[in-house]
Amino acid sequence: MTATPNKELPRLDVVVLEKRKRSGRRVQCVIGEHIQFDENRLLSYCFAEWKPVVYDMLVVAAAVEFCDRLQRRPVIGWSRDIHLEIPVHDKELWESQPVKAALLAALSFLTGDKWSVTFVARKMAEISRTQPSLSLPSGAHAIVPFSDGMDSRAVAALSAQRLNSALIRVRLGSKRHDKPMKDGRAQPFTNIPYKVKSSERRFAESSNRSRGFKFSMIAGIGAYLADVKTIIIPESGQGALGPPLVPVVQAYPDYRNHPRFTERMEKLFAALLNHNVSYTFPRLWFTKGETLKEFVTETSVGDEWKETISCWQQNRHVPVDGHRRQCGICAACMLRRLSVHAAGLTEPGDQYVWENLSASSFEDGAAKGFSKITPALREYAIAGTMHLDHLAGLADAPRFKSTIRRHAAEIARALNLTNEDAEMKLTSLLRRHRDEWQAFVESLGPDSFIRQWTVNVS
Repeated sequence: MTATPNKELPRLDVVVLEKRKRSGRRVQCVIGEHIQFDENRLLSYCFAEWKPVVYDMLVVAAAVEFCDRLQRRPVIGWSRDIHLEIPVHDKELWESQPVKAALLAALSFLTGDKWSVTFVARKMAEISRTQPSLSLPSGAHAIVPFSDGMDSRAVAALSAQRLNSALIRVRLGSKRHDKPMKDGRAQPFTNIPYKVKSSERRFAESSNRSRGFKFSMIAGIGAYLADVKTIIIPESGQGALGPPLVPVVQAYPDYRNHPRFTERMEKLFAALLNHNVSYTFPRLWFTKGETLKEFVTETSVGDEWKETISCWQQNRHVPVDGHRRQCGICAACMLRRLSVHAAGLTEPGDQYVWENLSASSFEDGAAKGFSKITPALREYAIAGTMHLDHLAGLADAPRFKSTIRRHAAEIARALNLTNEDAEMKLTSLLRRHRDEWQAFVESLGPDSFIRQWTVNVS
């Protein structure tokens, strides 16, 4: 890793190795050391027939994550110059123009970085794995990424109901209690089968935009092995479209759940696997509150929303009396609390560190047992509030008309809609978000510190 001379991008040069070598000028990412596979979980991706390309896809996803988290982004600007070499079983396939072009297009668009990826032939083939006890669900029509998030739980249940349970859930977490079982046997695609570690105590960069690539690769592998053509993206409209519409200052827009990114992944899977996958967005034109309300009223498992986690904060940052809580004030928590209110539901204040959003000051809103109020947490709170407030301000302001029209045209191309239809749907979504946001902020009372930060609530 090098510093930024003048206007040059920070450069990172990484080589992925099957075994550690003597140190050289490039950063080493060693399989088995920095990319650690869990044998049992790996079996859930390599059952029935060993497919080396699947293993290589997992290594590629892990190597991309390693690079993305290792190299700190510049203080001024965003992009980095990342060079990556990866050993694969079929070098000609990965080095082919369609595959490489699709891979680089997806990575650069998602992360905002300049990527250069070279593939070399593995020195030793990875050992074949089979596991007769793992069988694919029969008659499945779609894959849905599944996690502890509210949208994930809701859309998985709603989609399973619509498809008569012909749905495969690809788990994007690692909790043991959430591993699907059938007739006492583990089911495939239960967990991401690897972990990525740094040689240092922790990774230097926290933005981790490559998460979207990792999760998309995992879902694509599931679709390929199950011979399923549809991947369902569970994100509702504010979460999928809000970040690119209202990006953080100086940060590259976050496209991880956006149709413009998934269309690039569709091209990658077609070139690499000769498997045509279509991403669908059943809740793209709904608010998170509307999705939650439908989950509660139209499924038998609607109460599961209370078990979901939305917070972005790490456990060590938000303990109260030794117990982990959601912070309650980051952008994800604020959207959750807005959505719960919009759905006509309630939850105990002690779910959050910031129990009382009606307090007149930021400090007074926190739980009494919380002793880690920092300027950084205050900045998270302001950013989360202003994101939702700015999103609400887009709906009818003449100065944002061109912004909405441009984003609608981009969405239209990705989803094969007319520009007019996409613009109408996007404008309607923004207006409903505005109405929900105004009602939520007003419910906090005139003295709320949240109310003091808003400009789009009269």
